[in-house]
Amino acid sequence: MSNLEKFINGLPKAELHLHLEGSLEPELMFELAKRNNISIPFDSVEAVRAAYKFSNLQEFLDIYYQGAQVLINEQDFYDLTWAYLTRMKADNCKHVEVFFDPQTHTDRGIDFDIVINGINRALEDGKKELGISSFLIMCFLRHLPEEEAFKTLAMATPHLAKVKGVGLDSSEVGHPPSKFANVFKSARDLGLKIVAHAGEEGPPEYIYEALDILQIDRIDHGNRCLEDEKLVARIIEEGLTLTVCPLSNLSLCVVKDLTQHPLKVMLAKGLKATINSDDPAYFGGYLNKNYIETQKAINLTRDELITLAKNSFKGSFLSQQEIDVHCGDIDVYSLG
Repeated sequence: MSNLEKFINGLPKAELHLHLEGSLEPELMFELAKRNNISIPFDSVEAVRAAYKFSNLQEFLDIYYQGAQVLINEQDFYDLTWAYLTRMKADNCKHVEVFFDPQTHTDRGIDFDIVINGINRALEDGKKELGISSFLIMCFLRHLPEEEAFKTLAMATPHLAKVKGVGLDSSEVGHPPSKFANVFKSARDLGLKIVAHAGEEGPPEYIYEALDILQIDRIDHGNRCLEDEKLVARIIEEGLTLTVCPLSNLSLCVVKDLTQHPLKVMLAKGLKATINSDDPAYFGGYLNKNYIETQKAINLTRDELITLAKNSFKGSFLSQQEIDVHCGDIDVYSLG
């Protein structure tokens, strides 16, 4: 193990781009399928992993939604979330802001309360038992109509104390942020933070729409902003964070090779980029592996790793006081 790899392993960090359903490991998928007497189209853990070879976002989403079918009861959502949190403890992650996709579950007859209560109970236990703080972000599926997002927002209203913000995910191309202008305004009026996947596969115009129409507080992915220097300058000026997901970008062919990943360029331009795992069960690595593999591929320096870790807290929805404490902990660690 290199010195930088050891440094990464102990570096305090936060994760700002993680889909809970995308942390469903094949072993847990089989366990839940058996518990709930659900048939899945795989005969072994190895067969599931072999299916995790994607050439684009849609191929991934097809199997992602298939895997989510095993999540039925409140305890299933608890177990899924708890498994992720214990992995984050191992990666010395101190804070997580996690996505969940209620429509993936409510559309197949699972009650919204079951989903959010199972997740929230695990997040609360994670604070008490693991020392990991957390916020929950509810995503709307962009391939569905805006009316469906409004129904989901209505379901969430009794649970707003458990939800920090709303996001926008699923198939990006052909589903611009402007499609969801009204529901995001309603969410903003409720006091929720606003984030959106933009510029992963979609063009820079989608990032402009997310900024101008949705009025986002943070950009998820955002890789393609680099195609437009005016857009880059605006993102920097507005102090917006990019939640970049290197191993996801590699798995979904957003980049052909990790050595071509634009993260180092983003940092050099002054963009507030972060490293995240996105859907780690499907894309081959949790938070530290994303740091380690990217560091090797594009030769990130120790100072750049420190910047990335600090960005993960600065770009979070924690209070300024909490952010300052975490950044101070990074300084102490890096001097140690």
